[in-house]
Amino acid sequence: MKLAVLADIHGHLPALDAVLADVEAAGVDALVLNGDIATGPMPAETLDRLLELGDRAIWVGGNADRELVEEYDGRLPTDLPDLVALPTRYAASRLTRTHRDLLAGLPLTVTLDVDGLGPTLFCHATSRSDTEMVLVDSPVDRYREAFADRAERTVVLGHTHMPFDRLADRRRFVNPGSVGMPYGEPGAYWALLGPHVTLRHTTYDLAAAADTLLAAAPDYPGIDEFVAENVRTVPSDAEALAVFTPKD
Repeated sequence: MKLAVLADIHGHLPALDAVLADVEAAGVDALVLNGDIATGPMPAETLDRLLELGDRAIWVGGNADRELVEEYDGRLPTDLPDLVALPTRYAASRLTRTHRDLLAGLPLTVTLDVDGLGPTLFCHATSRSDTEMVLVDSPVDRYREAFADRAERTVVLGHTHMPFDRLADRRRFVNPGSVGMPYGEPGAYWALLGPHVTLRHTTYDLAAAADTLLAAAPDYPGIDEFVAENVRTVPSDAEALAVFTPKD
């Protein structure tokens, strides 16, 4: 099996479309959608595009997907910061019942046998939580603890939007980065698995993507900031680590 892994799409349809074109050119057997799929400017459109993949798509749930279901059902916690709550309310208001039921049924983890890698665990954050932070520079003990309940020698995770490929206590951990809200350089990040691990970076027309998002979602909370910080330019890895490290 040769796989593409797309994580943290966050309702960014122009970036997703660019990646899907590259994925098709790579000739993969399946695509793993590794959580935080829809919350963003174009949530319903993003889910509809991914549903067109049919059985080739293997879905994994993330914290943002769970929160969309909670908001749709009227159960979203009231103490969430506006940075999370406002986009979640916007995205949930645009979902159909079919979208909601799809997201509600997503598993926390999936294990697949990948050519050259063997049994490979896919999860959004860790195998025990959809919000737990594990960073590229987290200590080995942190990795050991967070995945103590699993035996797979290769683990693919997302959540921190930062691409990396590292060893921790003889296990390989891969983060494909983010399709829709990347860190590092503008563009979209994903990974190709089987028989090797290749971290991929897809470039696309940033100006056209910005115009599409602004036209499609003028009432998305903070749409101007979303476009400025996730399309036209993106935070550096150093900026991201400064925010995430205290949460690790």
